[in-house]
Amino acid sequence: MNTEAVGTIVPESIGKAGTTVKKGMINTLKGLNEIEAEIVSLVRNTVSDTLRTGGETAKEALSITGDVVKGAITATEEVGTGLVMSTKSVAKGIVMGVSDVGGDVVSVASQTVKGAVKGAAAVGADIAVVARRAVEGIIEATKEIGGNAENVAKTIVEGAIEAAGSIGSSAVKEVKDMLVGAVEGAKEVATAALPKPQRTTISPQMRSVPARSETRSIPDRGKKKKAK
Repeated sequence: MNTEAVGTIVPESIGKAGTTVKKGMINTLKGLNEIEAEIVSLVRNTVSDTLRTGGETAKEALSITGDVVKGAITATEEVGTGLVMSTKSVAKGIVMGVSDVGGDVVSVASQTVKGAVKGAAAVGADIAVVARRAVEGIIEATKEIGGNAENVAKTIVEGAIEAAGSIGSSAVKEVKDMLVGAVEGAKEVATAALPKPQRTTISPQMRSVPARSETRSIPDRGKKKKAK
């Protein structure tokens, strides 16, 4: 009986604290989700409307993409926070807005992630985290519009690494390490953008050469013994 009493008292005390935190977290997360959804909608509508009025040429799409990224970074800089959180939503909104008017999603996606990386460096934000958030937003948007996520992922990873290269070698390493986890669902990305998988493809070939020579030498020796 005593053990049952203790067992009921402890969960109740933890439950109250846990419930309080749970309610606060739910309200906060709901607020974040609503904010992110609003940013996606804002960027998507702005991009698609601007492209429709401008004739939606490829050059205009890239120009508008760069302009939107700059506007988003400037906004977070003035507020003093929010770049990491908003990057995913901005990137997603850009891709979806371009898709709405039938624009080139791949080239715009690359331009978006490059702008995000360079913008993060200019503001002093975490380049690797911003790059990952942008990549996540682009891949998410690509999947939602029914695009080829692997092709887009390959392009944006290369774009992110290229942009990081203009900042410094340490930035390249940080971005590479961060993006491996972000695009783990895209099979061809790692082999296309990172050097390590390319090295592993060479080693099995090197190992196969002696294996073949050994298998050939065995029957040769057997034939000599039979001849004797």
